[in-house]
Amino acid sequence: MKSEVKGYQLETCFGPSGCPNAITPSQDLVDRIETVLKTADILGFLKSKGIENLKFHHEFRITVADCPNACSQPQIKDIGIIAARRPVYSEEDCSACEMCVEICREGAIALEDEMSRSSIDMRRCLACGQCIPVCPTGTLTAGVTGCRIQLGGKLGRHPRLACELPGIYDAETTLAIVKACLDLYKKNSARGERFGKVLQESDIERLAGQFKKKVRP
Repeated sequence: MKSEVKGYQLETCFGPSGCPNAITPSQDLVDRIETVLKTADILGFLKSKGIENLKFHHEFRITVADCPNACSQPQIKDIGIIAARRPVYSEEDCSACEMCVEICREGAIALEDEMSRSSIDMRRCLACGQCIPVCPTGTLTAGVTGCRIQLGGKLGRHPRLACELPGIYDAETTLAIVKACLDLYKKNSARGERFGKVLQESDIERLAGQFKKKVRP
């Protein structure tokens, strides 16, 4: 195992075959994240901490999910990245067909009456974008597209679900957040602990504030 450990794990939902529910192609982002990970030299960092027998559970884990179904389990990884697309209204009239209401698994879309267009509760919306292609009139169209980012998830003896940074981020900002998290991990991990062990609530608040201007609401 020691010879196969490279310091990080980078996963996607279905690998090169892609996700059937994919919001946007993710391979370019995955390749760029891997470049960031290689530059960070996590393996060298772990060795510098005196860990004699490196194992897979020591590796820093990042996963990219192409839709909110999140088959690659971003909620339990050091950094989980989930593709997102929010619907917005165009100027086209709504026909009140309720196709968007039927497809929304979150119950985020409702139609008050046959004379009004549907309304979206953004507090429930997971930004899966599935309501957009089923709209026959083009009333719903694609709005902000990017990534949701979750930090500090892990399993093990003391499991923890990841905490999500507020908002949706473009690819460049996502990469910047990954770099910032790797720096934070290397600064605070004394013996190769998982990111979720060293990540504090104050760190999440600081990261949210640092990248607040980059949020795509």
